[in-house]
Amino acid sequence: MSLPTSRADCLALDAADPLAVFRKEFALPADTVYLDGNSLGVLPVRTPELVRRTVEQEWGQGLITSWNAAGWVELPFTLGAQVAPLVGAGAHEVLVCDSVSVNLFKVLTAALRLRPGRRTVLGERATFPTDLYIAEGVTGLFEGGRTVLLDSLDELDARLGEDVAVVVLSQVDYRTGVLLDMAAITERVHRAGALMVWDLCHSVGALPIELTACQVDFAVGCTYKYLNCGPCAPSFLYVAERHQAVAEQPLTGWFGHAEPFAFVPEYRPADGIGRFLTSFPPLLALAGVRASLEVWQQVDLAQVRAKSLALTGLFMDRLADLEIVTPREPERRGSQVALRHPDGFPVVQALIERGVIGDFRAPDLMRFGFTPLYTSYTDAWDAAEALREVLASGEWRAERFSRRGAVT
Repeated sequence: MSLPTSRADCLALDAADPLAVFRKEFALPADTVYLDGNSLGVLPVRTPELVRRTVEQEWGQGLITSWNAAGWVELPFTLGAQVAPLVGAGAHEVLVCDSVSVNLFKVLTAALRLRPGRRTVLGERATFPTDLYIAEGVTGLFEGGRTVLLDSLDELDARLGEDVAVVVLSQVDYRTGVLLDMAAITERVHRAGALMVWDLCHSVGALPIELTACQVDFAVGCTYKYLNCGPCAPSFLYVAERHQAVAEQPLTGWFGHAEPFAFVPEYRPADGIGRFLTSFPPLLALAGVRASLEVWQQVDLAQVRAKSLALTGLFMDRLADLEIVTPREPERRGSQVALRHPDGFPVVQALIERGVIGDFRAPDLMRFGFTPLYTSYTDAWDAAEALREVLASGEWRAERFSRRGAVT
């Protein structure tokens, strides 16, 4: 697809966009271009009603009977089965539960236990910090355990020694938007005898993912970014079927038991993916996941990827003279564009005051996420023009734009 060269071209593309029908599914604030869905997705219009129904009917009227009558007890599995097509997995390989950090702790520990005699976890220094913090915590529980951080993936093959049990990487770099080759990297890790854990937080809902086809061992991902399931919505985890009968996760709680309602004192793990449950996820938060996944069951991920590349390509083309750190090659980028600017924070704040919401990552990156279900081509055009105007006018130099809150 050739890139539009005018706002009129963008309006024409929006009129012909097969994903435009989904824009009405989201409660977009008026006069706002929202380019921060890679941090927190927009509210689906159906979510408030489903949350209300969960509170007033299922809880308020059904009370405890709703564990069975409303299917509460099965939600981690039924929602996991709905996430599965979005990550190229079997319905029995995905579970919705807990947070990304908790799920990463579970799968990393399980992976290390599957490689006795190996005690090293490899990660990338530039990956999202929670992955590194959890890896340090996990390896600290094993005698001789250690976490080794790569300064570049060019070092991967040299570091894949016989001591490496697990490699954990993010499919899309949260800062730059660089997309890694899941199949090729997983194959290299397996060739060295290690297991592969992927963090999908910045890729799920933005592009097709093929966990089974790539022979991935374990994966985790969040639901509150591109999937729009709500602030701090429960995460999901993936365990390949071939590992489920032998993988042992450390948080052996009640709901991971083979017979939780037998109330026996000895722990016996459930069969299959259920053994990776610990406690039951927050039920009202699951209502947000239920609502958004209803939308995602109707979505063609190939169309999502095509539009994502067109949106990010348009944005980069309009800002080609700035310092863009996201790869221009379509096959190497996710669904965000990052630009480097020494005063990136106040520039982003000035944009927000104009109604264009992006975000900033220290020390100098301005990030703009493109969520194809509700971001239009005209949004991308207008956001690029607004950024140009903010930079040209110098309005970002106003003192109010440099004040930082607890969350930046």
